[in-house]
Amino acid sequence: MKLYFSPLACSLSSRIALYEAGAEASYVEVDPNTKRTEAGADYRAIHPLGLVPALEIEGGELVTENAAILQLIAERYPEAELAPRDPLGRARLQQWLSFIGAELHKAVYMPLFEKAAPAEVKAHALSMADARLGWVAARLAGREFLLDRFSVADAYLFTVLNWSQVTPIDLRAWPALPEYHARLLKRPSVARAFAEERARYARELERHAKAAPARAEPAVADR
Repeated sequence: MKLYFSPLACSLSSRIALYEAGAEASYVEVDPNTKRTEAGADYRAIHPLGLVPALEIEGGELVTENAAILQLIAERYPEAELAPRDPLGRARLQQWLSFIGAELHKAVYMPLFEKAAPAEVKAHALSMADARLGWVAARLAGREFLLDRFSVADAYLFTVLNWSQVTPIDLRAWPALPEYHARLLKRPSVARAFAEERARYARELERHAKAAPARAEPAVADR
């Protein structure tokens, strides 16, 4: 398998899942500005939209969309128990993946990263944070994970909450969220993936600064 990723983008959750599963995979970094790989190849020749993550599997098949990739990893490595096996449990997992992807990733965080977004759009996105993050915090109260055990939904939520560091969102308003984030960061798969991608993200910033010194810091979610 081959995972196409950009540092600290939502593809981080796919890396976490692969590490958690002990899967053998290679990792290809995609520059979010140029849409080129480290080797200089045009990533849009692989995925025309230029979005990450994308997971190449046997036979050259390409799977895109973060939630789909996370569920595929869970299916391929059932021994890692990254997804419930009973119907209701799977529905709960899909419920969380849908919520994180639509209501947090796209509705709240993406507009805050979008450089061209009007101020009123950013303000509207920020106004939705309280209800949505409050809802998540309430469901994490007294719980270690979103479901009964660590799942791919936790990998995704950790990744999205991490973006709060470069937005006006202060997770301390919902104590259960920074506690959850810190708790997951102690998990070996999460700590490894985060440390590796944080180092790559720092190099990405240096590379972009040299290419265009006046350019604003790239958004980790805008991939």
